[in-house]
Amino acid sequence: MENKVTTVSEKLANPAPLGLMGFGMTTVLLNLHNAGIFELNVMIMAMGIFYGGLAQVIAGIFEFKKNNTFGATAFTSYGLFWLSLVAIWTMPKMGLGEAASATAVAFYLLMWGIFTLYMFVGTLKGNKSLQVVFGTLTILFFLLSMGDFLGSTAIKHLAGWEGIFCGASAIYTAMAEVLNEVYGKKVLPL
Repeated sequence: MENKVTTVSEKLANPAPLGLMGFGMTTVLLNLHNAGIFELNVMIMAMGIFYGGLAQVIAGIFEFKKNNTFGATAFTSYGLFWLSLVAIWTMPKMGLGEAASATAVAFYLLMWGIFTLYMFVGTLKGNKSLQVVFGTLTILFFLLSMGDFLGSTAIKHLAGWEGIFCGASAIYTAMAEVLNEVYGKKVLPL
């Protein structure tokens, strides 16, 4: 009896649009709150857990499979950022630790700003659209951190408007990647 080995070739879809869209939509919604348009609410937290959090972690895992260290690090990290942010908001209300002070949150955001600055440097070898996403995200984290360090509502509102732009740039990048692939040509420039 002859043993025949069949090799299955596995081609994966691009996980980046999922991660970018999860990041972008959740970022826009949170920053509408930061800009003072509406209160922090369960809609933002649900998006933070499921689309900003879990969808990005899933995208990051598939970037690992595609051997894309940058994408794997970015999506997995920012997915876990969203999950940790929702935990910071909700865990004290469940009796799981003390609420974080504004200073503690400022340092948390500062660390994410430093991480994002390094990731921005990694985009300099990529397309302009991704540079805009990471450049504006770096600015966003530093503004949010400064707003918490100084207790400034004005800086937080400014950060909110800047964050809306950041999230919108991620949505644009996601849609450009999807539409360019679907149509097999440049529909939206990156």
